[in-house]
Amino acid sequence: METQSRTTLDKLPIGTKAKVVKIVAKGDLRRRLTDMGVILGTELRVEGVAPLGDPIEVNVLGYHLSLRKSEATLIEVEVM
Repeated sequence: METQSRTTLDKLPIGTKAKVVKIVAKGDLRRRLTDMGVILGTELRVEGVAPLGDPIEVNVLGYHLSLRKSEATLIEVEVM
């Protein structure tokens, strides 16, 4: 069985596909992320990173979503 790598969304290079396994955010931020489609089991792909590393653009559920690096650190993913 292949071991899959877990990390946080902010550490993924452009082009990487991953699946959300845990959202560490609490309260309003957690609600906002889930409202935007970042829920457990959702597959996403890193589309781009701004020149200074913030924000990060991901494709989730067929649309592009920009997240602050501070938000992306709260999303644990499993690299696919």
